Amino acid sequence: MSAQNHLYLVDGSGYIFRAYHRLPPLTNIRGEPVGAVYGYTTMLWKLADALHKEDGPTHLAVILDKGSHTFRNDLYDKYKAQRPPAPEDLVPQFPMIRDATRAFSLPCIEEAGFEADDLIASYAKAALTQGWLVTIVSSDKDLMQLIEPGLDMLDTMKNERLGPDHVIAKFGVPPEKLGEVLALMGDSVDNVPGVPGIGPKTAAKLIAEFGDLEAVLAAAPAMKPSKMRDNLIEHAEMARLSRVLVTLKDDVPLPDTLEELHMKGIPEAPLREFLEHHGFKSLLLKLGAVADAPVEIPASSAALLPADPPCDHSKYQTVTDIEQLNLWVGAATQQGWVAIDTETDSLDATRARLVGVSLCVAPNMACYIPLGHGGNDLLSEVPVQIPMDQAIAALKPMLADPAVLKIGHNLKYDMTVLARHGITVAPYDDTIVISFNLDAGLHGHGMDELAATHLDHSCIAFKDVVGTGKSQRGFHEVALNDATRYAAEDADVTLRLWRRLKPRLALEGATRIYEMVDRPLVPVIAAMERAGVKVDREELSRLSAEFAGQMETLEKQIHALAGEPFTIGSPKQLGDILFEKMGLKGGRKGKSGVYSTDVNELERIAASKDISPGVEMARKVLDWRQLAKLKSTYTDALQQQISPETGRVHTSYSLTGAQTGRLSSTDPNLQNIPIRTEMGRRIRHAFVAEPGNVILAADYSQIELRLAAHMADVPQLREAFLRGDDIHNMTAQELFGEVNRDTRGRAKTINFAILYGISRWGLAGRLEISADEAQAMIDRYFDRFPGIRNYIHETLNTVKETGFTTTLFGRKTHFSRIKSAIQHERQGAERAAINAPIQGTSADIIKRAMVRMMPALAEAGLPNVRMLMQVHDELVFELPEGDVDAAKPVIERVMATAAEPLVTLSVPLGVEIGTDKSWGAAH
Repeated sequence: MSAQNHLYLVDGSGYIFRAYHRLPPLTNIRGEPVGAVYGYTTMLWKLADALHKEDGPTHLAVILDKGSHTFRNDLYDKYKAQRPPAPEDLVPQFPMIRDATRAFSLPCIEEAGFEADDLIASYAKAALTQGWLVTIVSSDKDLMQLIEPGLDMLDTMKNERLGPDHVIAKFGVPPEKLGEVLALMGDSVDNVPGVPGIGPKTAAKLIAEFGDLEAVLAAAPAMKPSKMRDNLIEHAEMARLSRVLVTLKDDVPLPDTLEELHMKGIPEAPLREFLEHHGFKSLLLKLGAVADAPVEIPASSAALLPADPPCDHSKYQTVTDIEQLNLWVGAATQQGWVAIDTETDSLDATRARLVGVSLCVAPNMACYIPLGHGGNDLLSEVPVQIPMDQAIAALKPMLADPAVLKIGHNLKYDMTVLARHGITVAPYDDTIVISFNLDAGLHGHGMDELAATHLDHSCIAFKDVVGTGKSQRGFHEVALNDATRYAAEDADVTLRLWRRLKPRLALEGATRIYEMVDRPLVPVIAAMERAGVKVDREELSRLSAEFAGQMETLEKQIHALAGEPFTIGSPKQLGDILFEKMGLKGGRKGKSGVYSTDVNELERIAASKDISPGVEMARKVLDWRQLAKLKSTYTDALQQQISPETGRVHTSYSLTGAQTGRLSSTDPNLQNIPIRTEMGRRIRHAFVAEPGNVILAADYSQIELRLAAHMADVPQLREAFLRGDDIHNMTAQELFGEVNRDTRGRAKTINFAILYGISRWGLAGRLEISADEAQAMIDRYFDRFPGIRNYIHETLNTVKETGFTTTLFGRKTHFSRIKSAIQHERQGAERAAINAPIQGTSADIIKRAMVRMMPALAEAGLPNVRMLMQVHDELVFELPEGDVDAAKPVIERVMATAAEPLVTLSVPLGVEIGTDKSWGAAH
């Protein structure tokens, strides 16, 4: 033990919430929720046991908040007013957590009228005055103000010591200046007002330049006219108030003296009594080793749980009578969580017929409830199973019970299927979304891949159950014992994945993106898929015929240019014509010996200024291909995808299909309908409203450029958006010194291309200039907007160091090939990484708007407004004509403020809204 006194001050509130989010819901032997208590006890045990190590504390106290009202509320009644109440199942655990602290014979200190941070500051000051070392166990930014020689912080989640260098790296100022920065930037979580429009980077720059808050405010009138200057002047008093609010009070009378915090070990009796009271058997097993060996906090809190046994299919049950089903429902209800899965006869959730439901309450404790098994004809044998209406009546209350957490994998599908039987599934966790929020970019998120990755388990293949080819059966025709092995395994694996993945959310900083962005979106998307969108079959038929006629004309022209007929859709025949017969230069063959004729190759040829027949043919082939794709993918396919039940087309959205977090869609893919071509716009005209309704399209205006202005801290762009200027005109003026149609078009291309990490060669191709000219243009852009260059540099440095990028909302996107030795792989990863934080933040914002939209419309008395589609930066609605005037301001407000209060942007989010009878006309 160190000869010098060393005081550890544990931020108990931080420990409590970390413990709560790191473990699945657990109950003790009396059925009380104790997940947070168990996690807190384990974490505190490890820390207290460090007393036996050389660098461990000689004195220790856990500091807690006594209540929500402190002297800061008296100074500012809105302080922390926006904080949501503690989760219902956490509230009863607070007294138990205090009991846990006392069970370790550790001081548990709290004082009415003061925050825990104030007590920590006061104890730290007292200890430092006496020459002690102090360690604050927390990663809270407010407490970082206290760091000085002799005082550091310990982030137990990362097992990292935090000193002055950490504060400087994170906030750009040393600890003693951090309060000045916090006062300027404010805090949306604690509702500290700060100065609007000033974020951490700008605040740090101002403090670095002027020294402190008062100096900044004094200098504001002489600053260059800007929105920031105006805000500093207008909100000076709120900034001064914020400085008081973020200042930690270090003269609170100490409830216990420093000497009373002295640690002498962990007496066994009270700790054993506490553990036995709650039935914490795994911790009781470790109790005998307390004095000799520390209890380590595992890297993943999933390791706190007993190791799951291998999947044992023989233990799965087939539930075929109502009494047995009631027992399973009762077990799930008593426990408080259950994994669920549905089996159907179709991949299309909006058309699928429910065949069965599987449940799992613990590893290997899973069942399958067949509901629709039997052959396709009257002579087929129908097995004994619970009548559908009885099973639904038994399952429905549990699936809607707010006290029972439902766990699914791609739960959106199950929600859609069950909604057709009047069942609402809530509350819920979705393991496919959790996996995506943790590991986007590292691997796929399908159940089979996750089971192999995390559980070392190979799932039963669907084809092994239903067969393949001509012998394939529907799942409703599968024998019940085979169906049970497959279906119950799905629920079992889902539960096991949840037990492994859910605790990582808090440990790896992904809780916010899961809870505040993606998880709430699951039922919203399910509702959109069920709503579908009406398409005009006759218009699609007309377009198909027109496209076919245009393709036939182009085919004749292409054959004439080639001097012979050939199959235009054949890469080999087309390549031979272009590069062998017509002699075009630059052709490249693949491993198969066939010339490449992909879109990039044809666009390269078509961009040539040569007027040879080969170049002309390449251009016509591109036109032919576009028509062929539009015809096959949309005008033909959409007619086949109209539901006979609803008369509408129902796309399927995926939350995990795009690495950056954007939604993707399939069957049909709405994201790829062209908007820049007349033919693509005509397809959008086929998406129509029902009689008496209209289509409303609400589109974020240049959202990625706006986010770039904020995230890269580009004053020119930010101020231009605040003024409402045409951003491309401004860029043209900055780069070319004049604004005309040509320079504005080039500026627009550059604005977006730079954000996608375009190379000199890529820009040269888009602008039809030389690579040297393109590089000079890029250099000039960075000279005019150095913030963009710095953003790109910082983003690449960060992703190379950590392996991932992060959005403003905390979404991580991993780039495993960022250090690849293969140049094109590395450069591709770098380009994607540059754009990922911006595009990902844009995706996060529109997702938050979608989650808030329907409640806001309902509150405004507009229940007949339906959200139908999300396409890139656009939301599409269908609504009665008479609701348009009332709905527009609600939709605009929700979209414009979607980032708040989690993120406060320094630029406004512009929203453009149009209405008409069709999507194409409304856009």
